[in-house]
Amino acid sequence: MWDNLFSSVDMLKKGLDVTWLRNEVIANNIANVDTPGFKASEVEFEDYMKEALKADDGSKLELRKTNSRHLDGSSGTKDILDVEPKVVQKESTSMRYDDNNVDIETEMVALAKNQIEYYALVNKINSEFTKLNTAINIK
Repeated sequence: MWDNLFSSVDMLKKGLDVTWLRNEVIANNIANVDTPGFKASEVEFEDYMKEALKADDGSKLELRKTNSRHLDGSSGTKDILDVEPKVVQKESTSMRYDDNNVDIETEMVALAKNQIEYYALVNKINSEFTKLNTAINIK
């Protein structure tokens, strides 16, 4: 029971880690908008997470066995907390004659979207801790 007390917080922390990494990558892209030959990077994570959540038939989540006495729900279960983001460089495009492929408008939109996601995750974590605090302090 106590092992899963912070499982939702762990998932939210994973999301915060990914949005923080994405923010650093976007900031690096923006900082190099005028660097000749610079190739922008991006963070891939959502597809990896979808793959980890996908069941064999694609219709529901796989079960995770947390105790040796639990029944196996399927053969190849994965722990979604083990999914890691990957930074990849976008090599195939070029925005200018100097082979730089950073589109400042696209990067600024991505930065704004990422900041909204980050603050939403922070608010959700605060909400989780408020619930725990309320449960602890009930008289």
